[in-house]
Amino acid sequence: MPSKRERPVPPSEDRLLSRMRDWRAEHERELTPDGLDDNEAVNLPDARAMDLVLRVGELMLASGEGTEAVSESMLSLSVAFELPRSEVSVTFTTITLSTHPGGDQPPVTGERVVRRRSLDYFRVNELHTLVQQAALGLLELEDATARLSQIRRARMPYPNWVIVFGFGLIASSASVMMGGGLVVAAAAFLATVLGDRTAVFLARRGVAEFYQMAAAAVVAATIGVALLWVSTTLDLGLQAAAIITGNIMALLPGRPLVSSLQDGISGSYVSSAARLLETFFILGAIVSGVGAVAYTAIRLGVPVDLDSLPSAGTSLEVPVLIGAAGIAMAFAISLAVPPRMLPTIGALGVMIWVIYAGLRSLLDVPPVVGTMAGAVAVGVVGHWLARRTRRPVLPYLVPSIAPLLPGSILYRGLIEITQGTAVSGLLSVVEAVMVGLALGAGVNLGGELVRAFQRGGLAGAGMRSRPAARRTRGGY
Repeated sequence: MPSKRERPVPPSEDRLLSRMRDWRAEHERELTPDGLDDNEAVNLPDARAMDLVLRVGELMLASGEGTEAVSESMLSLSVAFELPRSEVSVTFTTITLSTHPGGDQPPVTGERVVRRRSLDYFRVNELHTLVQQAALGLLELEDATARLSQIRRARMPYPNWVIVFGFGLIASSASVMMGGGLVVAAAAFLATVLGDRTAVFLARRGVAEFYQMAAAAVVAATIGVALLWVSTTLDLGLQAAAIITGNIMALLPGRPLVSSLQDGISGSYVSSAARLLETFFILGAIVSGVGAVAYTAIRLGVPVDLDSLPSAGTSLEVPVLIGAAGIAMAFAISLAVPPRMLPTIGALGVMIWVIYAGLRSLLDVPPVVGTMAGAVAVGVVGHWLARRTRRPVLPYLVPSIAPLLPGSILYRGLIEITQGTAVSGLLSVVEAVMVGLALGAGVNLGGELVRAFQRGGLAGAGMRSRPAARRTRGGY
């Protein structure tokens, strides 16, 4: 990685906007009939440049970036390295790049398939820096290729054990937030880590991800039920159910939910449908695992009382705010977000909870409305920070919504179903789904508000550059 002395001076706003205008003019010219003149000189694409663009897109998509950002990044690199008349197609698992040399030459097309995905926002951040510097002419092709190799080989900002601990701290922070206390928080940490290690064990043996998630939920829920039985038998007064709620929040698919709505809003409907289906499969695995344990526990006589289920309610007490910040930062660590971003993410986690709890307490709004308002605020701030710091936006957004993930609502619905009140249980599950969708839609709405008034962005991603925005409107 280059040292501080070797790092290029950040480009001015005028230079960035000039580069974006050049990109727009070139791309729009290529889309007109005049851009395909048979008498135009043939410009054969550089195979090395095509390979670089495809590999950058593949690594970004495999590391958790959204479809629209991957497409914009690949188009930026195509223009930077003079690939003629480039077209990019990005779906959930496939990346295609096509260029047309001109004249009588046939198009040249390359494709890569993402077979393995591992959420790593550290690499996403580094790849965005590479794309920005190349798009502004600060990196030659050879330098960009060497930089990509460095990013592939680079170590994450945290050791593996810290990422595993971060996953457990999500459940611990959620337990503290719901009044579980230190003993319950420690048990939640242990249960979540053991569930995660169980999923890793199954993954190494080729078991499908659905059953990995279900097994992780079963392990954690079993520990929670066991502690609940011990607490009731010995009259310890522990909020043991907070272990299960915390584990559900750790397993809930916040990242694919946000990305699915983001892709759908940007017009990438195939990727959006695939990500949304992934979200519901993960949700189904969690429901299956926790529901099976809850049903067994009730049949064995373990007292599961709906009135004593843990919930943070609308509290603004210090432990609740600390728990909200802890959930957001722990979620960020599990996603390998760079350490320098953690304080900001913790503040965003507190902000979304304060807005949600404040609106519910003062105006008595429904949970979905409070969730939407908090998510929109986080979306605006997160997109503004990403634009100001020239970083990807998902590392800000995905961890910050974690305090409002509907773990307690989903758990209540499962208990109601297992106790025979199926209608109430299904309504609670539907409410949990609505809260999740409100989170995803809210942060994306915040991004749209920022986009509507910004002057430019990566690959010309300003108010006039999104093709899907003018698919049915704005073209005349």
